[in-house]
Amino acid sequence: MPNLKQLIGTAVLCVTLTALPAQIMAQGTNITLGGINADPRAPVEVTADSLTVDQNTKSAVFTGNVVIGQGTMRISAGQVRVIYDNGSGDIGQLLASGGVTFVTETEAAEAAEADYNLTTGLLTLSGNVLLTQGASALSADRMIVNLRDGTAQMLGQVKTVFQQGGN
Repeated sequence: MPNLKQLIGTAVLCVTLTALPAQIMAQGTNITLGGINADPRAPVEVTADSLTVDQNTKSAVFTGNVVIGQGTMRISAGQVRVIYDNGSGDIGQLLASGGVTFVTETEAAEAAEADYNLTTGLLTLSGNVLLTQGASALSADRMIVNLRDGTAQMLGQVKTVFQQGGN
C-alpha cells in the first residue's frame, strides 16, 4: 500500500502536469496553518508497542507504531523519546524518528524526524518535509510550526504547488 508521501507526490505530479500551476522555489517561506492551534499544556496521549523508562536520564522511549495525540493533533512515528522537565516532571520534549506523520483537521505532513518542544510550543519537522493543505502541497528540508499561533516557516529547498480556488 502506498504511503502518504507517495500518494501526495503522485497527486502533485498530476496537478503539475495537467493544470500547470505556478511553482515557486525559494530558500524559506512563511505560511499560516488553518487547523494547528494546539495548546502545548493539553494532555498528551501516547500509544506504542513497547515502552522503556530510564529514571536516571528522566526519559522514556516508545517504540513501534507510536501515536501521540494532543487535542486534534496526531503525530505518528517508529520511535518517540520523551524527555521530562526536571522541575515539574511534566513532558518537556518529544523527539520522534523513524518516519514521522503529523496530522490535523486541515493539514498533513511527513518528515524523517520531529522535535516537539512543549515548553515553547514549537514543532520542528526535518528531513524531506512534505506538507499538504487541501490540494496544495509544499516541500522543504525543514518546517518549524508555532502551535500557539498556528504559523509555520519552511526552510531549505522550498518547493510549492498551489491549487487555485478554495485554499
